Amino acid sequence: MKIVTVETFLVAPRWCFLRIQTDEGITGWGEPVVEGRAHTVATAIAEFADYLIGQDPLRIEQHWQVLTKGGFYRGGPVLSSAVAGVDQALWDIAGKALGVPVYQLLGGPVRDRVRMYAHVPIEPEILAEQAAQRVAAGFTAIKLSAPVQQRALDTPRAVKEIVEAVATAREVVGDEIDVALDLHGRLTLPATRRLLPLLEPLLPLFIEEPTVPELSGQLARIVADTSIPIATGERLFSRWDFAPVLQAGVGVIQPDLSHAGGISEVRRIAAMAEVYDATLAPHCPLGPIALAASVQVGFAVPNLLVQEQVLSTGEYDALPRGFEYLVDTSVFAYRDGFMDPPTAPGLGIEVDEEAVLRAAEVGHRWRNPRVRRDDGSPGEW
Repeated sequence: MKIVTVETFLVAPRWCFLRIQTDEGITGWGEPVVEGRAHTVATAIAEFADYLIGQDPLRIEQHWQVLTKGGFYRGGPVLSSAVAGVDQALWDIAGKALGVPVYQLLGGPVRDRVRMYAHVPIEPEILAEQAAQRVAAGFTAIKLSAPVQQRALDTPRAVKEIVEAVATAREVVGDEIDVALDLHGRLTLPATRRLLPLLEPLLPLFIEEPTVPELSGQLARIVADTSIPIATGERLFSRWDFAPVLQAGVGVIQPDLSHAGGISEVRRIAAMAEVYDATLAPHCPLGPIALAASVQVGFAVPNLLVQEQVLSTGEYDALPRGFEYLVDTSVFAYRDGFMDPPTAPGLGIEVDEEAVLRAAEVGHRWRNPRVRRDDGSPGEW
């Protein structure tokens, strides 16, 4: 079996899909993207195609090694995301060629179902209602995201508003439901250290990205200062990136299957995390292919905590949720906040190719919002 085509499709709301076709009629799908840089990643994929076309798609590990280490310059979000999409598609082909889900190729499932969590907007006028809706839908874990900060050290009122939002969520959902908070690297290190003690009585599931990735060297101080589990990793792209944060004592790692080298590398990152007694909560605010790949790993690794998803909650209002790109959406029909194991071969989904082609004719040019603080200086999105 040989690879004959490697194609990318930019589809709304901000995604990039990859299709790899073989001479035996087996097609694999992946989702390589850097949010706001989809065109750049698609160009990297086109460069990879020069190597991939004509190759045996089942030599997944060889291709991973060549694409990550064979070009002299290594790593970074663009190249790692391009590799991730190729890797997903190759595992999809392998599963289809052998007639089994990918998790069977990773050693078989270690759990009967994967726990999912849903996002809840932090705006006080809708937070309580939205949190109640997520719980009514069966989710046993929700996550809030801290608002953009107006100053490097914001006012006491701004700090208290974050605490009050988490407290409201906790009051609405009770103690049987987990509440996590994503700081998104928006707070400075001193601001984070001031906030965390105020959140401790609310027992968050975890605090995500308490600092930007370039300050990961400070995570040991944050971990030592709080009893709240610290999570990070959506902007880390390899085992080598995760090694120091695991050594710092983070409790939850969050590699993204569309950024951190795909199924092959995230499986290895999860195994490395076991040595540090850290759990896995893959980052996935993306589309159905990325989520399908994440779930395949989730069924196979022993230290999964929970899986992020945005497909069920309409995270991007008035924009596609991703279901329109699938022939059958029942694979993502969560039951009591959990997802049952997909039974179809490969990634376990059937992509509606005609829907993808139609969406790609329109494409997208999604860009990250540009954040300004109250004095006009750039802030963290």
